[in-house]
Amino acid sequence: MTDAESSFSERFNFSAPDAEMKIREDAPEVLRVGLTQLAYASDIGGKELRELICAVLLKRPDYAHNWGAENVSREIDELMSEALWFKVYDIAERIYAEIGKHDYSGTRQDGFTRRLNLLFRENGIGWQIEDGKIRARGSEAFALATRDAVETMRAAGTPTAANEVHEALRDISRRPHADTTGAIQHAMAALECVAREVSGSSDTLGPIINRLPLPAPLDVALHKLWGFTSQEGRHLQEGRDPQFAEAELVVTVASAVSVYLLRHRERSQQV
Repeated sequence: MTDAESSFSERFNFSAPDAEMKIREDAPEVLRVGLTQLAYASDIGGKELRELICAVLLKRPDYAHNWGAENVSREIDELMSEALWFKVYDIAERIYAEIGKHDYSGTRQDGFTRRLNLLFRENGIGWQIEDGKIRARGSEAFALATRDAVETMRAAGTPTAANEVHEALRDISRRPHADTTGAIQHAMAALECVAREVSGSSDTLGPIINRLPLPAPLDVALHKLWGFTSQEGRHLQEGRDPQFAEAELVVTVASAVSVYLLRHRERSQQV
């Protein structure tokens, strides 16, 4: 987006503070309305947007009655208002893809991404869009840890571990319900892959922990995390699914410890 195309608030970097994340399994009206406006702002016409929404919702557009621009707009508002909450996020992904069909420079998709993420943050919605895909939005520590983990694992030649983190992010981002158990399992699998690589052992994570270059009492804390995840992520209890916050914590810690271990190995090899 050029400076001439940007708004006053964008040019001068004004924005409301991020609201507390309270919305995950819902699509509030502010999102439904805002998403429609973002589509229009991205040069998606009313009839085109109606076709797109109906394709996601598997509905037939009302061609018989709603052929004028005003009626089409009203039909879009009704479709968006009545859509199941998770379908609204499906529509967001489809809008992004549609923008890309005629966005050869990539600037419109970037603008859509930036403004939709701002809408999420300002309204306490626990989702974000990355590369056209809606993913769960966690704490700042969660975002930094998982991003650094994938990049560090790939650079260190541990693609299996990187893939496990990727799968953990997919599980925690599932709609309509996050697969918190799967997220925990994949996060700890990533850490176990890294621990084996660093220690040169084929043992499971539990026995390896004491041989890892972890300062006390972090080694004890990791033992406790291993015990917790063995209970929650491996040995499921009837009626006891891990909460989102618990899964987020495990994914964050497992990612951060993995990054620490790989960077420690790299420093040791340079000595």
